[in-house]
Amino acid sequence: IVIEPKGGYVQRFDHDYVVLLSDWSDESPETIVSNLKFRSDYYNFGQRTLGTFVEDVNRQGLAATVADRLEWGKMRGKMRMSPTDILDVTGATYTYLINGQPPAANWTALFRPGERVRLRFINGSSMSIFDVRIDGLPMTVVQADGNDVEPVTVDEFRISVAETYDVIVQPKADRAYTLFVQAEDRSGYARGTLAPRPGMVAAIPPMDPRPMRTMADMGMGGMDHGSMSGMDMGSMGNMPMNHGSMQHGSMPGMDHSAMPGMTMDHSAMGHGSMPGGSSMAGMAGPSSEAKKLEGSVGVDNVARMPTERLNKAGEGFPAGRRVLTYADLRATRPSDDPRPPSRDITLHLTGNMERFMWGFDGKKFSEAGPIVLQRGERVRFVLINDSMMEHPIHLHGLWSELENGHGEFRPYKHTINVKPGEKLSYLVSADTPGRWAYHCHLLYHMEMGMFREVRVP
Repeated sequence: IVIEPKGGYVQRFDHDYVVLLSDWSDESPETIVSNLKFRSDYYNFGQRTLGTFVEDVNRQGLAATVADRLEWGKMRGKMRMSPTDILDVTGATYTYLINGQPPAANWTALFRPGERVRLRFINGSSMSIFDVRIDGLPMTVVQADGNDVEPVTVDEFRISVAETYDVIVQPKADRAYTLFVQAEDRSGYARGTLAPRPGMVAAIPPMDPRPMRTMADMGMGGMDHGSMSGMDMGSMGNMPMNHGSMQHGSMPGMDHSAMPGMTMDHSAMGHGSMPGGSSMAGMAGPSSEAKKLEGSVGVDNVARMPTERLNKAGEGFPAGRRVLTYADLRATRPSDDPRPPSRDITLHLTGNMERFMWGFDGKKFSEAGPIVLQRGERVRFVLINDSMMEHPIHLHGLWSELENGHGEFRPYKHTINVKPGEKLSYLVSADTPGRWAYHCHLLYHMEMGMFREVRVP
């Protein structure tokens, strides 16, 4: 459903097209869940091998490569995770679609050179996060989740499940352009064409290198492993790291899980003054509530040093490409509710990869009561992703105002993607009574427990 604004669109355009992204498998959902329960990386066909070990040695040296494998070996023993675990379900079973059409069908949107074309992207997939670009054609983002934002021009954007972005493009040449939609783990792609005439095609670009999880994704974003055992992280193509001042080169066997963190009173932090990504959250260690989660059957990791990374698009983007971040999103008008929040509601996004269990605060839906908000109350939700998978968190019935450093011009969203090891917050005004679903929009995460009820009496 496209709801046209009563006063007309702020940004002029000549044509518009809905671009619905989805995934399709011939396997039944029950089979997919069964496979994930049997082995959480069942569909990960991009595991590192002896061949990739040799490639890494040639690129960064033996000591650095061995140190990296040992570090991940410890994590795999604890969490059944590897740095190539990006998406639970991949192109090994999925075909990626644009408006229901596979890549070979070449869905096409027509334009006249010089026209402004509005593309309304919707990620309607079950389990797939996509990276979207149009080769040779910049995109100006004008809406996020149906709400106007100040225009920002990018080469690419990442869209998580249930998110929407409206972009405007203005192709001036009389030629075709490829709409290229890669799965985040680069296991497949969807493809369409913008063209002045039917039947035209453009070259399909090669997929970008596979992204890799990092120390920040482990929940240790405040630590720099730039010289661990001589590792030159700057040369590790797909593993960007934070090059700070902490050096661990002489401690290859250090157990980072034993490092105590620093506690911080979140309610006293001025979120509005923290521009996206420059948060003090990276200094915070696990709270007393987080420590209580350790050892729970549904929790295989607690982030030691979760960080706000709203100015980071994520992993896997080549240098030089302008990629949209949450810090770029600035609403075109100030918040409808200027009140500060009366309280914080902190929730940990937790999981057990070996058992493929997911939940909030280590509890699945059947074990947790509702989150009760009083009608008219204004609260801050603080989300801490203790897992190494992304979670697009969706709240029905109420808007979420993402605290991304733009003060009263916080963007209104209904789905907020939380990166691994990330800590972020948003404001909610309980202005609509009801029993509202609150869940991860990755279908099998929701089905396996990451679901709560928000109740406004």
